[in-house]
Amino acid sequence: MTSWWRFPPQTREVQFDEKWAFVGKKEKHCDPADPGDAEQGDQWDHVALDPEHRLVVSVVAGKRTAENVEKVVDDFKARTGGRLMHLITSDEYRAYPPAILNAYGTEVVPPRTGKPGRPKAPHKGAPPELQYATVHKTREKGRIVTVSFRVVFGTVVGVLAALAQSIVSKAIHTAFVERQNGTDRNRNARKVRKSYCFSKNWGVHQAVTYCTMYSYNFCWPVRTLRVRAANGDWQPRTPAMAAGLADHTWTLSEWLAFPGVQRK
Repeated sequence: MTSWWRFPPQTREVQFDEKWAFVGKKEKHCDPADPGDAEQGDQWDHVALDPEHRLVVSVVAGKRTAENVEKVVDDFKARTGGRLMHLITSDEYRAYPPAILNAYGTEVVPPRTGKPGRPKAPHKGAPPELQYATVHKTREKGRIVTVSFRVVFGTVVGVLAALAQSIVSKAIHTAFVERQNGTDRNRNARKVRKSYCFSKNWGVHQAVTYCTMYSYNFCWPVRTLRVRAANGDWQPRTPAMAAGLADHTWTLSEWLAFPGVQRK
C-alpha cells in the first residue's frame, strides 16, 4: 500500500498480538464435519504493530494457528526489508517463538565430534542481536494482578538496553497493539463485541479487515503522533507519515485509488 521509493517504513520495534472475531456463528456451533463451516466460527486478526509510529505493518486474518502466526511474522519481516528489530514483544502464545526463530534465525552447523554415529543436523539458532520477550500476566479471579516478562531470545541485559533506546516503551508489554485492537473494533462495526453486527461471509470479513486496518495507516491522524509546526500550531500526523511512508494525510478516495503495485 505504499509507493516503492518510500518503502520500507522506519520501524525499529514490533508488538505481535491476535484479535478475536467470528464469522457466521460462534465456534461452539460449528460442525467440524461440515465443509460449509470451514470458514465459519472464530476468526483472528494476527497483527504486527510498530508501537513507535502506531503503524499496522502486517495483518493476517484467519484461524488462530501456528501457520498464520508464521505468515504474519514472515510478512512483517518482508515489509520491513528483512531488518532485525531492536525489540520484539508478544503474548505467550506458543506459536511465536518458532515462527520468530524461523524468520530471523541463522543456520548453525554443529561441528563434527569425530565420534561414531550420524552427525547432528544443521538447525536454526537465534542471533545475539535478536531480543524477544513475552508478556506474562498473572490473574486472580479473572483480574490481572501482576505483569512481568520472560526473555525468549537474547538476554535480560539486552532487552533492558533495547528498552532504554525505545522512544515509547518503558517496559515489556503489548499495550500499543492491544490499544490498536480497540481502535479497529471502533472502526469496523462487525468486530464490536456483544453486537448483532457480525460478519456473515468470510470473504467480506477478510476484505473489510484489510481495508480498515491498512487505511488506518494513511487516513487516520493519531493524536499522540502530532508535532509542532514552525508557526507553533499542531500538525496532525498519520502512522504512515510518522513512519516515513507518506507526507500528508490521505483521503480515503486517494488511498483506494492508489495502485498496490508500483512500477519503476
